[in-house]
Amino acid sequence: MSNEYTWALSMHQIECCNCSHGCGCQFSGFPDTDDGNCEALLGFSVIKGHFNDVDLSGTKMVFAAMWPKAIHQGNGKGALFIDSAASEEQVTALATIMSGQAGGMPVEALAGTFTEFTGPVIKDIQMNTDEKNASFSIADVLEVQQEPLINPMTGEAHHVHITYPDGGFMWNDGNIGTSSAMNLNFANLTFDHAGKFSAKAIANWPNA
Repeated sequence: MSNEYTWALSMHQIECCNCSHGCGCQFSGFPDTDDGNCEALLGFSVIKGHFNDVDLSGTKMVFAAMWPKAIHQGNGKGALFIDSAASEEQVTALATIMSGQAGGMPVEALAGTFTEFTGPVIKDIQMNTDEKNASFSIADVLEVQQEPLINPMTGEAHHVHITYPDGGFMWNDGNIGTSSAMNLNFANLTFDHAGKFSAKAIANWPNA
C-alpha cells in the first residue's frame, strides 16, 4: 500500500517529445502530432530526494514512453533506465516510486496509462543539466540534446517559458527550447524526433 512509503524528489527534468514547440498536451491535453500520438524522453537528475530513509540525492534516471494517442487515453509502452552509479537500495526505491506503487503524483496517474513497461534497466547515463543546452544519453540506446529556440528575424535565442501559476502536472515553470537530437532504439521502443518540443524545468514531486 502507498501509505507505507514516504518519498519526495526535487529534480532537474529534461523533457522532449514529438509535439511542435508549443506542445498541445501542455494546453489542451492532446498532442498536436500528425498521428495524434505521444512519444517522449525525459531525463531526471535528483537534486535532493528520499524514499523512506534511503537518500536519493545525486541519482539519475531516464523515462522513455510511446502512447498511440494522448497520454491519458492509455495503451502506452515504456521503459525506465536508472544510472549504474545508483546502489541496489536506490534502484529499488526509484523503481518503486516511478512505477506508482508508492503513490503520489504524477507517477501514480502515469502508471495507469501503460500496458507494456520494461525496467528498471541499469545503464550508464550521461547527463548535462544546463538550463539552455541540457542533454542526456545512453550509449547505443538513446540521445537527447536541447537547444534554445531561435528568432528567425534576428538569429538570437528566444527565451520562452510555459508557467502554471496554480501548479502543473509535472512541473510549474519550464524553459522551452527545441531538440537538436531526440532518438531512442530499445526493444520495441524506437523513434527519432529532432527539431521538436523540449523543456527544462525543476520538478518537485512528493507523495504527501
